Amino acid sequence: MTHCDVLVVGAGPAGIAAAATAAEAGRRVLLIDDNPAPGGQIWRGHAGSAGAGQPHSAPYTKWAQSLIAARVQLLSATRVIDRPHQGVLRVESESGSADICFDRLVLATGARERFLPFPGWTLPGVMGAGGLQAMVKAGLPIAGKRVVLSGSGPLLLAVAANLHRHGARIAGIFEQASLPLILRFAASLVAQPGKLLEGARYRLQVISTPWRASAWVTRAHGEDCLQSVTVHSGSGAREIACDYLGCGFHLVPNLELPRLIGCAIQDGFVRVDSAQQSSVSHVYCAGELTGIGGLDKALVEGEIAGLAAAGRSTAHLARRRNRALQFARNLDRAFDLRAELRTLPGPQTIICRCEDVRFSSLQDAHCVRAAKLHTRCGMGPCQGRVCAPATAFLFGWESDSVRPPILPATVRTLARHCESVAPGTIES
Repeated sequence: MTHCDVLVVGAGPAGIAAAATAAEAGRRVLLIDDNPAPGGQIWRGHAGSAGAGQPHSAPYTKWAQSLIAARVQLLSATRVIDRPHQGVLRVESESGSADICFDRLVLATGARERFLPFPGWTLPGVMGAGGLQAMVKAGLPIAGKRVVLSGSGPLLLAVAANLHRHGARIAGIFEQASLPLILRFAASLVAQPGKLLEGARYRLQVISTPWRASAWVTRAHGEDCLQSVTVHSGSGAREIACDYLGCGFHLVPNLELPRLIGCAIQDGFVRVDSAQQSSVSHVYCAGELTGIGGLDKALVEGEIAGLAAAGRSTAHLARRRNRALQFARNLDRAFDLRAELRTLPGPQTIICRCEDVRFSSLQDAHCVRAAKLHTRCGMGPCQGRVCAPATAFLFGWESDSVRPPILPATVRTLARHCESVAPGTIES
């Protein structure tokens, strides 16, 4: 069994900052991530010369160098599937499975896009805005393709600018939040001019692209693939031809592992104290797990978690953290989802893509458990990662449980676990 002083799960900005900081403080640190390379979504593709000139390349270079200098052990393409015992996580990679024992744990598992179902959202060519950006970074040819972006949050503009740099023809950016709320949010950034300038740069890169507030896609059209979308705005509805629709309604945290460990959840995020410690002793959380707030919040919370896990003071970072938290609160208020979006799905709209569960089949259910029992909603391969945030918004349902394995695991790994249980005993 591998042992480390501090185990960090998630190699995005928060995880990298936590791992490097704890290692610089003299602790033996192991950083694991399920992606082939560290960086997370925001720093995807920044490694090597390809990252030069990309947004946020300077902080990436700084922290990547710190990670190497601090001699942090990194396990990429490795996913956590279970917590068999207190102080132990079970992981799996292509080379097999292993149990990792730790004294302190930092969780920085990030967030994913929230999808809200509407007629046609399962057509090929419809995907998350961030997912489309990730595919383009991985080599998806987008030059000359017509792209519509719809949903909510600053990610839409960032994705538009990135796709435009790769030659995409952005046919429109449609933000569901109202213009007054967005202007109020922009005014709040006067104290943080760097963020204001970043947003302005993104907009200037796609200045010729129509951008509309209080607007959103209500339907996707096509036979075998996406051909056009219908957009609702204050001036009515209109149809726009496109090859791709990037659609995402802000972000939701990846709470499966914190829930499995027993971390208290409050208002949809892990509850932490001023040292980023969760309700579980010696378990710290940073980044999107504690609130959606962007790169600066992720980095400062990662530093705090790393220092706290190493037993060092974090008082000198309190001011930076408070400023980042205020930005996160302003972000939530500005891009809060409007009630009209609950009317997007029709009776035959698929809500759970894994199990082909339609909206009409869920309307009589009163909770997640009832929906699972009667329709298998949330019981497919993604284990509710797509439909659970949608049903939480549409019906107000809260997730009731998390069971291992929290990610798909091989039969070999599961069998090995069973072999370690003494005959005649049952593990809870």
